[in-house]
Formats: sequence, structure tokens, C-alpha cells
Amino acid sequence: MTKSWLLLIPGATWLVGCGSAPPEKPQSSQQAIAVSTVTAATETWPSTYVAAGTVRARTSAVIAARLSAYVREVRVHTGDQVTEGQMLVTLDTRDLDIAAHRAEAAREEVRTAVPEADSAVTAAQANFDLAKVTFGRMQDLFQKKSISNQEFDECSARLKAAQAAYDMAQARRVQLNSKLAQAEQEVRAAEVMRSYADVRAPFAGVVVSKPVDPGALALPGAPLLTLERSRAYRLEASVGESHLGAIRIGQPVSVALDGVDRTLDARVSEIVPEVDAASRAYTVKIDLPAMSALRSGLFGRATFPLGTRQVLAVPAAAVAEHGQLQSVLVADNGIAHSRLITAGEKLKDRVEVLSGLTAGDKLIFPAPQGLVDGARVEVRP
Repeated sequence: MTKSWLLLIPGATWLVGCGSAPPEKPQSSQQAIAVSTVTAATETWPSTYVAAGTVRARTSAVIAARLSAYVREVRVHTGDQVTEGQMLVTLDTRDLDIAAHRAEAAREEVRTAVPEADSAVTAAQANFDLAKVTFGRMQDLFQKKSISNQEFDECSARLKAAQAAYDMAQARRVQLNSKLAQAEQEVRAAEVMRSYADVRAPFAGVVVSKPVDPGALALPGAPLLTLERSRAYRLEASVGESHLGAIRIGQPVSVALDGVDRTLDARVSEIVPEVDAASRAYTVKIDLPAMSALRSGLFGRATFPLGTRQVLAVPAAAVAEHGQLQSVLVADNGIAHSRLITAGEKLKDRVEVLSGLTAGDKLIFPAPQGLVDGARVEVRP
């Protein structure tokens, strides 16, 4: 029995020794690291609303044919710059040429008949004048009982026949004038139709689409080309109906576009009054400054100023990013603590903190190299 107690005593002594001398934490033996701090403070920031949109041309036109004809030549390619009135597409005009020649021939036929009609009017007028003079003489003789009733009646009939012939010649001449005017109109119509075969640019711009090639059949209304006016673009942004009341025509807006390395100063030019039933958003059109880099289809964001707001802000360089996580080092009672935060918008070299900090917290900034969570620190001015 005594031997058993003797065996147990050394083991118990070892256990007591282990429990009474726990290892010290590493920081208790570390030398404090000198750091500087900045205070998380509430600041007044401009309040903004960001709306996404797409760049569109202010003026665009789908160039289509006005007649049915085969495409003979396409003189431009996609991306080409064109001037106003420049030839774009030519159509086959053989059928139109035949129609124009037929109209011109009909006009010439009417024109050749004009001298003959004028001569007929002159002859009829001469006969009518002679008949009137003769009738006057015969009337005097009839009153003097020098001619019979039969002779007077025959003279009167000749006068009426001469007048009828003169009136008919004049009517034919007037009818010929109408035919000549109609022939002139048909010639002009043929020339207009023939002009439709030459498709020209209605304004200076850039060709953005060319769905037609030589040999294709052009139909009335079918697109041949799509043309956009050069250096005249706007951003069409979708604005939620809850923010529309703060937006007005003429309001200055800053626009950031993908592919453009600077922010553009622009203005609201139009607010479409119709709301999209699916997105519950309005379309706001923003005129962009003239730039060679602008193209239809670019994605952009418009920032609308809405006043000011109070935010908790810290230096953006004090925030460390670890994948999707963001953290800062805070000095608290001589110890560096890492805190996860949720960052919001950035303004110059400051970043908004949505959660994870409160006003008055001391952020270690700049953080010394190798400073880790739990290290002892000494805050120095």
C-alpha cells in the first residue's frame, strides 16, 4: 500500500507543475511597434444616383430603296465616313431608262402636233372672220329685199359653221396643251423614279450597317444601309421612377463610358415620359460631347447629383482587400485588431464605410510592414 502512494506522488507533482505555469502569450514578450493612427470620422459627401445606359446616335437613318430593282454597286463599307450627298448605292436602271425614253417620246409627239394645231386655229379664225363679213353684207341686202330668204339662210348657216369650226380648233389646241402638260409630268415622274436608283447619304455620318451586296434585289422599304450622324451621340440611361423627381432637363451629369479613359461632362436633354412596365424605369437621354472615340452600343454610367449626405469615411489606402473581404487595423488599448468592414463609394482618396467601424475608431495608418492582428502597438503622434 505504501509503495502505491509513493508511485502516485511524482505523477501528481508533475500535474500540479504543469497547471501552475501556463505558457505566456507571445505578445507579452514582444516589443511594442510604433504606429500612427487616423480617426474614422463622419464627413459630408455629395449625394449621387448612378444609372446605367447605352450610347446611341442622336440622329440615325435606315437607308432603304424606294423601288424594286437589283443592286448594281455598293460604294461604301461598314465603318466608312461619308459626306452629305455622297453616292452610297446604285441600282439597275434599265427598266427605268426605257420608261423615261417612252415618256420623252410621248412628249415629243405632242410637241410636234402643236404647230399643226396652231395652223388649224388660224385657218378656222380666218374662215370665221370671212363668214362674219359676208353675213353682214348679206344681212344688208336682205333688209333691202335684194336677196331671197334662201340665200340669207344659207349665209347664216355658213357663219355658224365657221364659228363652230373655230371653236373646235381652239378646243383641240387647249386639249393639246393639257396633253403636253401631262407628258411633261410623265417625263418628270420618270426622271424622279430614275433618280431613286442613286441612293445618296442624307447627312454626313458613319456607316454602321451594310446588309446588302451587289446583285441583291432591293425592295421598297427594305434596309440597304444604316447611317449615323458623326460626332453626335447621347447616353440613354434607365432611371428608376423613385429618382425621376430629382432629375430635370438641362441638369449637368458626369458620364463614365467603357473604353473612354476619362469622365465626360454632359447634360440631360430629354426625359421620355413613358415608363417601362417591366423595369419600372424611365429613359433619360443625355447629350454627350463630340468625341471620335464614341460609338453606338457603348456601355456607360451617368452620375446624377442629388444633394449631400453624411458618411463615415476613412483613407482608401487604409483598407486591405483579401479577395471579396475588406479589413482595416484598429489600435485599441495598445493592441492592433483587424476588423472586417463593408466599404461603399469612393471619393478621391477616401472610402465610405458602411459597417464594421464607428466614428472615433483609431485606424493604424500607414500600417508598418509585418504588422499583424494582436500585435502590441504604441501610438505616436
